[in-house]
Amino acid sequence: MSDDSGRGSWSWGPPEDDRPDDTAPLDTKVDEPPTAPGGQAVPPWAAAPPPARSPGSPAGPWIVIALVAAVIGALVGAGAAMLADDEGGRVESAGGTTTIPSFGNNTSNLAPPRDIQEVLARVQPGVVAVRSATFQGGGGFDLNPDPVQGAGTGMILSTEGDILTNAHVIEGATAIQVTLFGEREPRDATVVGADADADVAVLRLRDTSGLEGRPVQLGESGKVKVGDDVVAIGNALALPGGPTVTVGIVSALERSLGRLSNLIQTDAAINPGNSGGPLVNSDGEVIGINTAVLGQRAQNIGFAIAIDTVKPLIERLQSGEAAPAQGFLGVSTVTLTPEIRERLDFGPQAGAIVVEVVAGSPAAQAGLEANDVITRIGDQSIDTNANVQTAVRAHKPGDRVEVVWMRGEQELRATVVLGSRP
Repeated sequence: MSDDSGRGSWSWGPPEDDRPDDTAPLDTKVDEPPTAPGGQAVPPWAAAPPPARSPGSPAGPWIVIALVAAVIGALVGAGAAMLADDEGGRVESAGGTTTIPSFGNNTSNLAPPRDIQEVLARVQPGVVAVRSATFQGGGGFDLNPDPVQGAGTGMILSTEGDILTNAHVIEGATAIQVTLFGEREPRDATVVGADADADVAVLRLRDTSGLEGRPVQLGESGKVKVGDDVVAIGNALALPGGPTVTVGIVSALERSLGRLSNLIQTDAAINPGNSGGPLVNSDGEVIGINTAVLGQRAQNIGFAIAIDTVKPLIERLQSGEAAPAQGFLGVSTVTLTPEIRERLDFGPQAGAIVVEVVAGSPAAQAGLEANDVITRIGDQSIDTNANVQTAVRAHKPGDRVEVVWMRGEQELRATVVLGSRP
């Protein structure tokens, strides 16, 4: 191994520049998205014409997106009006007299933002830098200084030395070193378990001394709302001198990116090397694992795996149990929220709206179409987008599962044979 930087903790050399890492897990590459003449990126929903609308079916996904934006805009405008007089009463303006209603205390599930340094005091001791090494075949190991390929972040789960990170951070590694916050010398670690489909892994430190008070606290991503304040911490670009801390808000929920779904989108700056690090709320609780970034074609768009998606996997990974093969249905969905239901003709049922159906997938063969609302998969009722992911992952390829969905006011159902994830 070699590390001649001589710059103290987290000092792993300069990053390579100009890597084609526009939309990807932070330490991997993906195919380039389609572009329009002039090189401008074409968003996924504009790459092909929208699907034909079935008789009696609700409006298309683009209307849902536009409507949600309109609802958020209306709420932001209302918030500005409320600030005018939070005690209630009448406010004079150029357009006349406006009555401002009184409002009660903030009922958000999350506490108001605390001082950032207070949040860091809770979380930062549990954040670690992860550096992987690969065997070079010619003799010996080469500790990869490239932050896109061999450097990432992790968080301490327990005083037994378990560390949570992304699977792609340690993929193919033959040796792993972990540097704790405030320490100069790295510690050796081994992979206990990894799930490439979920992009999560658990490492274990060989030296577990001095871990008291370091484990992070896992929160509940199901309570997160758009607009919540968040802090991202991690080994961004493997810069020397310690971890990078960035602040932002939750800018969207239930995003999908490749094989990953139910992602939290944030405008907190996330960069290569942040992979596997925590996205925390104002209480210092981990609500997501920073995983991917949208790069050159956009600004301030990063993604984190919702921690509620990860929690059911942690115990299995800690035990070293191999990841089971998971079924594949072939749909992308979003939650049918009350706001969408009230504005569009989706009826009173709860469920997940189908945004896209993968051609040739079990869902396509069963007849599912965009704008259908899935209400049940197997024995599990579907209330949210996350339920779809959980229900499908509970089955193996080849399992026969009944899927129930609504198309307008018509209830449809089919038994599908789940496939393997492409």
